[in-house]
Amino acid sequence: MKKMNYLLILLISLFSCNVNESPKQFSEAALSDTFTTLQGETIDLKSILETHKGKTILIDIWASWCSDCLVGLPKVKTLQSQYQDVVYIFLSLDRGEAAWKKGIARYQVNGEHYYMASGKKCPFADFVKIDWIPRYMVINKAGNIELFKAVKADDHKLVKALKK
Repeated sequence: MKKMNYLLILLISLFSCNVNESPKQFSEAALSDTFTTLQGETIDLKSILETHKGKTILIDIWASWCSDCLVGLPKVKTLQSQYQDVVYIFLSLDRGEAAWKKGIARYQVNGEHYYMASGKKCPFADFVKIDWIPRYMVINKAGNIELFKAVKADDHKLVKALKK
């Protein structure tokens, strides 16, 4: 019986390793997904990322109606003061462009801003498997996804990814 238990534990360990593996590159569909700029223009994720090639990027997926996002904003501002060489990209899931722009101004959110017009039903959202916001990701200087998922701006994994 003990041998069966050990075998079962071994099999579960082997299969669970792949389940938790995070992607290191965006899918082509996610890279081709489009966002709206503050000026009302459309831009794809690939172009946004290429603009900052060679830099560390923190992506913050948020909305001005999200209380957890608002609680996280002071922590993001702390990160911005500590890691000034990092590019901060905010992707909004607000319910409309007016609310998005009002939220940026009201909460004094500094960084690059893009609106996810398709919301949670788009290739980017599918790729990152948005199940909660705020959602933080870190892209390293090589353009790889260093941190796929954090839901708190003071998560030790997020800070560690920014230090690399």
